[in-house]
Amino acid sequence: MACAQSNVADFRQDVLLYSVVDWSSCTLQPSNTAKDCPNNHTFRWISQTTSHSQFLLLKLDEVSILSTITFSKFVRPHVCNLKRFKVYAGLTKNNMTEVYDGGLRNDNVSETFHVNNKYESHLLPVEYVRIEPLDIWGKSFSFCIWQIGLHGTTNSDVVKRNVAYYNKRKEDQAIRVCLKHFREQGYDEAFEALKKKTKIDLEDPILETLHKFLVKEGNYEEVERNLEKSIQSELFEPCVSDQELEVKWSKIEPVNVDGSDFRPGPRGGHQMVMNVNTETLYLYGGWDGQKDLADFWSFHVPSQQWTLISSDTEADGGPPARSCHKMVIDCERKLLFVLGRYLEGSCRTEETLMSEFYMYDIKQGKWVILSADTFSDGGPLLIYDHQMCIDTERQIIYVFGGKAQSAIHAMDFSACSGLFSYHIPTGQWKRLRADGSDMRSRFGHSMMLDHTDQTLYIFAGQRGKEFLNDLLVYYIETDVVEVISTHQSSKLFFPEPLGACIMPPAGYTQRATLDIDKKKIYILLSMDKMMKDNDNVNVKNLIWVYDLTTKSWSVLTNQTVAAGCFLPEYPVPRFAHQLVYDKCKKIKGVSCILVDVNYLINWCDYILQQ
Repeated sequence: MACAQSNVADFRQDVLLYSVVDWSSCTLQPSNTAKDCPNNHTFRWISQTTSHSQFLLLKLDEVSILSTITFSKFVRPHVCNLKRFKVYAGLTKNNMTEVYDGGLRNDNVSETFHVNNKYESHLLPVEYVRIEPLDIWGKSFSFCIWQIGLHGTTNSDVVKRNVAYYNKRKEDQAIRVCLKHFREQGYDEAFEALKKKTKIDLEDPILETLHKFLVKEGNYEEVERNLEKSIQSELFEPCVSDQELEVKWSKIEPVNVDGSDFRPGPRGGHQMVMNVNTETLYLYGGWDGQKDLADFWSFHVPSQQWTLISSDTEADGGPPARSCHKMVIDCERKLLFVLGRYLEGSCRTEETLMSEFYMYDIKQGKWVILSADTFSDGGPLLIYDHQMCIDTERQIIYVFGGKAQSAIHAMDFSACSGLFSYHIPTGQWKRLRADGSDMRSRFGHSMMLDHTDQTLYIFAGQRGKEFLNDLLVYYIETDVVEVISTHQSSKLFFPEPLGACIMPPAGYTQRATLDIDKKKIYILLSMDKMMKDNDNVNVKNLIWVYDLTTKSWSVLTNQTVAAGCFLPEYPVPRFAHQLVYDKCKKIKGVSCILVDVNYLINWCDYILQQ
């Protein structure tokens, strides 16, 4: 039953009826939000001012478990559409929990958001919902909400169980407050009596023992011993995880026994993956400013030595020179998979537009072509700037997005590929998702796989001239897409002051990694496409972190570098680079730079250590 209590998706989703019981101000009646009339501009709530104290308070007809909230819009984009808002929910209007922080696109398409309805290991029972608008797409206009739709479950068994758990936890918290007061005031008899009667501990037994030795007895040797036990039991781990992280960059200087400068040359649009079991990086292909490359390298991290596996993979039976491709590694079976490449328009013929799919067996040192044309086998067209992830346990590769290259897309610069899966043992391709409104295809994005709960996280990217910075989660087993963070902007970079950003601004070829254990996404973002035309602009190395547990963004570093004034202790801000993650040592690696199509700077390699 614990599973049923913690997953509202297991139950039928009902329309939750509500009434508007309170509001901050209005020029049109708040009750209009219960009616969906997109063609009638009077059916909406409009605030009298744009102060951040504006709100709408909704009361559900019955206590429910809230799952989603939907905002309808006018028939065309509107300056009063909410660019950012927050949603709070709870059993009482004076004690509510933030369940969503995000914004709407400025268009005429209704948007549905999944709220954070978790309360510890259970679900949050809701009777009141409070919506606080924070920003709109226009300037000097009032806040406006057209229609609000709430969905969730009213299943009486589910609601009763979670209400009972919620009330029990509140009662336990009140008892702990009393226990804390009794102990602080020295009411030992009352403390022991309440603890015995309720069978509730004030704190972890280790902390209780620590209080005894430190506060009551002053036995510092025992205090130290208990602190060591606390560290070993990871009692302080949640507190440590909540602390502000510090970034340390360390430059890697390759070691060459013969004293030669034996290493890959400068490049961009290459691929780099890591076998965490052998602590080996694999680097393949890219573009050096004049031509595509076909060299294949490995870098052994402990010895810090490069090895040239092949100077020309095509001559060794592998793929021809390429850039903007993707590569993934199966660390257990020691297999590499390579898909996609960029072709100049003048080089696109019926033969060259074939999408080959290659595998490299590291143990045998041999290339194998898995498909001469993935499109003919049910997979994607020839694509570039896509993303690829591998589930080594289930032996499945996922491919999403990328610019499609074919005769029919020759002049369609916004044509992007959908979501595909490839089952390695059977060699079968399957299209999971076509380009759609809820999962818009893109290129230059990031994608990460959490194999433990079968989810794909997709962040940002570009679609034609539109730069995206939404964060999506795709639930593989249920084929459901959820937008967990969005802040759409038509500007390329820093759409507002950094301190005002609620998530990373739209950047250019940002790179991301996922720490599955800590449930955190790390994003390295530094450059903007428009910076090529501005020699005096300051560029930044921004490292953003998204906490999947708290659903919140934070910035780890904000290192600004004036153009031409690069510091040796930091990697140069860049794009078209690669970022790999050592999940065993919790280290991110950044490698190989191409800053501009006309200018190459020195090759370097950095690690980011938390």
